[in-house]
Amino acid sequence: MTARTIAEQVRAGERRATEVVEAALVEIATHDSDLHAFTEVHTASAREAAEAIDAAVAAGNDPGPLAGVPIGVKDNICQRGRVTSCASKILEGWQPPYDATVVGRLAAAGAVIVGSTNMDEFAMGSSTENSVYGPTRNPADHSRVPGGSSGGSAAAVGAGMVPLSLGSDTGGSIRQPAAFCGVVGVKPTYGAVSRYGLVAFASSLDQIGPFAANVGDAALLLEVISGHDPLDSTSLDAPAPSLVAHLDEGVAGLRVGLCKDLIEGASTEITAAVAASAELLAAQGAEIVEMSIPELHYGLSAYYLIAPAEASSNLARYDGVRYGLRVDAANVAEMNAASRTAGFGDEVKRRIMLGTYALSAGYYDAYYAQAQRTRTLIIRAFAEAYASVDLILGATTPTTAFEIGAKVSDPMEMYLSDVFTIPTNLAGHPAISVPAGTGAGGLPIGVQLLGPALSEERLLRAAAVIEKGRA
Repeated sequence: MTARTIAEQVRAGERRATEVVEAALVEIATHDSDLHAFTEVHTASAREAAEAIDAAVAAGNDPGPLAGVPIGVKDNICQRGRVTSCASKILEGWQPPYDATVVGRLAAAGAVIVGSTNMDEFAMGSSTENSVYGPTRNPADHSRVPGGSSGGSAAAVGAGMVPLSLGSDTGGSIRQPAAFCGVVGVKPTYGAVSRYGLVAFASSLDQIGPFAANVGDAALLLEVISGHDPLDSTSLDAPAPSLVAHLDEGVAGLRVGLCKDLIEGASTEITAAVAASAELLAAQGAEIVEMSIPELHYGLSAYYLIAPAEASSNLARYDGVRYGLRVDAANVAEMNAASRTAGFGDEVKRRIMLGTYALSAGYYDAYYAQAQRTRTLIIRAFAEAYASVDLILGATTPTTAFEIGAKVSDPMEMYLSDVFTIPTNLAGHPAISVPAGTGAGGLPIGVQLLGPALSEERLLRAAAVIEKGRA
C-alpha cells in the first residue's frame, strides 16, 4: 500500500494510525535482524504519535498529508532526545537538544518516525559497511551491500518495512542506494530542503532527500520537507513546490539528453536499461537527443578534494571536549588526538587526512583551488547542456549491488560507485534515481534523471513515465 493511500485512509477515519504503525513495527521486528537497516527503533514514541493522530481524526481535525505514515530517518538527521550518532563511535550516545527542520515538518504533516536508519560513518561511503553498528544488507540479496551512505534508509523501504524514509546525498548517497535496493531516491536542488539539523559532512554538497517505493510517494514527501527555512542560511527563499498535482502531465514536448558520459563504463545490463527508459520517454512524446558533456569526467577527482576538505573542517569540532567520546590523557593535545583516534573509523580518518593535506600551505592552490575551478567548469558545462535540453538521462550506477566486503580494501574502486552521481552535487542541481528493472540474479537496476536547479516537477513527471512504462 502506498504512503498516499495510507494517509488518505487515516485522514478519512477508514484506518487507524495505530494499526498502521503497529504493522510497520512488526515488519521491522520480523525482518531487520537479517538486514540491519535500523540503528534504533522508536517503538514507544511511534505508538504515542500514532495514538495522537487517531485522536485528532476522531476530533474532526486533519493530521496532515502524511497522516499515520511510518518513516525511517537517517542517523545523521537530528531528532531531539534521540541518539544521533552518524554511525560513529565518536558520537556514541549523543542526543541532540533540538529537532532538524525536516523532522519538525514530518511531525506537522502527520508522519510517524519509527526509527533511525543505518549509514556509513558521517555519510562517508558507498556501501553502508563503514558503520560502528555493522553493515546493512541488501533486501534483494543479503550477501550484497545496499549502497551508501544512506543504505539503511534505502533497505528499509526496499524491504517494505516502511513506505518512506529520509537520507542525505553528498555525492550520490540517496540515488546510489536507491538504485541498488530498487526504490525511488531524490536528491533535491541545493537549498530546496533545509539542512538545519543535518550533521555536516561537506556543507556545500550535502542535501536531505526522500526514499520511496514509488514516484508519487517520493513527490509527496519532497513537498512536505521542502520550503524556506530561516534557520538555514543556504535555504532558498521560495515556497515548497507543488509536485504531486503535476505527476500525470507527462513528457510530451520535453527534450531529454541521453548523455553518453553518464553511461560510459556501465555494465551492459545497465546500459540496456537506460536505452529502454529512453524508449519509454520517447513513446510518450519526449524528444531524445544524444549528447556528451565531457567535463563530467573530472567530477570524481574534484569531489574527492572538495568533500574531504570540507569534512576536515566540519569534523574538527569532535575534539573530546564539548560532547561525544572523550579519551582522557595527560594534556589537552594528547586527549584530543586519543579521542579522535579511537572515535573515528578508517574511512573518516582517510578523508580527514586527505582534506587537511589539500588545504595545507603550499598545496591549497594546487589541489583545493584547482578542484573548485573544475567545479565551476562542470557547472558551466551543465548550463550549456540545459540550454538545449530540458532533462538528462543516464545510469545511476556503473553496476548492480556488489558483494559485502568486495571493495572494502580498495577505496578507489569504492569511490567509482558514485562516478555518475557526483557531478549533480557539484552543480547543486536535482536528480532522481528510478527503478528500471532487474539484472542478473534479480538485482535491481536504477536509471538517473538530471535537471537544472528547481526542476523537480519535471524530473518527477519523467520518472513517473518510466515507472508506468515498466509496470
